Amino acid sequence: MSAVHYYFAYGSNMNPARMQARVGETRGALAARLPGWRLSFDKAARPAGVAHANVAPDERAVVEGVLHELAHPEQIELMDPYEGHPDQYQRRIESFETEHGMLSGWVYVALSDKTEAGRLPAREYMAHLLAGRPWLSRAYYEALLQQPCIDGLDQKVLQDIGIRQQTPR
Repeated sequence: MSAVHYYFAYGSNMNPARMQARVGETRGALAARLPGWRLSFDKAARPAGVAHANVAPDERAVVEGVLHELAHPEQIELMDPYEGHPDQYQRRIESFETEHGMLSGWVYVALSDKTEAGRLPAREYMAHLLAGRPWLSRAYYEALLQQPCIDGLDQKVLQDIGIRQQTPR
């Protein structure tokens, strides 16, 4: 395994409580940007029409998020089951802009056969993204607030898409 010490969260793992529940303590977190990529909500989830966050190449765009400094490089393997690696998302190394310059880290990108246009995230899922506010620019956060969402999903469906009531949002 490569000694990569960072993991870039652009979706629900921007929520520090969710991240800690999944992998334990990290060394810290930085605001980061992934240039040449755009945020999309096209990763297919159950039920039909519901989406998880994804990133897709787009030279004119940038994705903002949280670059978590892992306590040890192997800690990324704890995230794999939550992200569905390698069957749903591919884990890859990219370069991120931070206040400390460019840093390399892991990012999950949905496999193309697992994406579908026209889907929307659940409102409860978006709450996890919005928990990343301390690391996001005002404009990016405002854009997330404007993202259309699906409301009114029952608890069973929310659990099926990985939203648990006990995880603080």
